[in-house]
Amino acid sequence: MEIKIISDIENHLFNRREIEGDIHTNVTPSREDVRQVLAEKFSTSTDTIKIRTIKGKFGSKVFLIVANIYKSKEDKDKIELKKKKDVEFEKKQVEEPTPSAEPKEDSSLTNQDNSKSQSETNKEEIK
Repeated sequence: MEIKIISDIENHLFNRREIEGDIHTNVTPSREDVRQVLAEKFSTSTDTIKIRTIKGKFGSKVFLIVANIYKSKEDKDKIELKKKKDVEFEKKQVEEPTPSAEPKEDSSLTNQDNSKSQSETNKEEIK
């Protein structure tokens, strides 16, 4: 992915940089991909970047990107509204359990054994 910055405006009131640029790529870039490219270009964390829009024209390989880069994550959280999908994504990250070292017994095998024994007992009762 190649990015070309069109405008870079420093907004001191909101402690952010307002970036507009073009990205040249074959497919529409995901927000996470754009966030990573901007983080590398401006040497910041991906947590401080808010992608406003990704616009493309039909048949074109050039996409217009509008993004805000905040000085800190706290500034971003204080100013930007969170969309429902962003809130759900953060909940998923928090709720993901860490894999335990104990091997778990496969419950599907025990259920199959139980179902076999139940069907066998039903056949015996019918006879």
